[in-house]
Amino acid sequence: MTDADLEGLEYAEIETVINGKPYKGRVKVRQHLADFLRQELELTGTHLGCEHGACGACTVLIDGHTTRGCLILAAQVHGKSVDTIEGLSASGALAALQQEFLSRNAAQCGFCTSGMLLTAYELVSQGRPTSRDEIREYISGNICRCTGYHAIVDAVAAAVSSHPGKVA
Repeated sequence: MTDADLEGLEYAEIETVINGKPYKGRVKVRQHLADFLRQELELTGTHLGCEHGACGACTVLIDGHTTRGCLILAAQVHGKSVDTIEGLSASGALAALQQEFLSRNAAQCGFCTSGMLLTAYELVSQGRPTSRDEIREYISGNICRCTGYHAIVDAVAAAVSSHPGKVA
């Protein structure tokens, strides 16, 4: 749905797939996806940090691509597939990355971790060799105040080398 489609409406009907499950319902037309996921669906792994798209804490996958949940309206996911940290964790898709993050203490306070994992998942899923500099560039839109990024880069590099093209 475009902004023009939503003009003058208070609610919109959407059909989407969230974490592999069909969802059909009404959403407030001006409610951001991150707020909808957290408040309406109780998927609280999507965090809200800056609410300007700069920190990456609200990162979700829409049709397989990372997207800032605070910058897209819930109504705009009509006809799309949304994956959150809860869905990919439950499916086992993130198992290898989660293990690498855990073994390298790459998740300290945990606030950025869901967005960081989803961004790393997108990168690792590409199945191509990736340098440490490329990893740093790829995750540069996700802010972490605790780790200094070294452990995160180590974890992603380990997942890339031990599970090329496959994260689980």
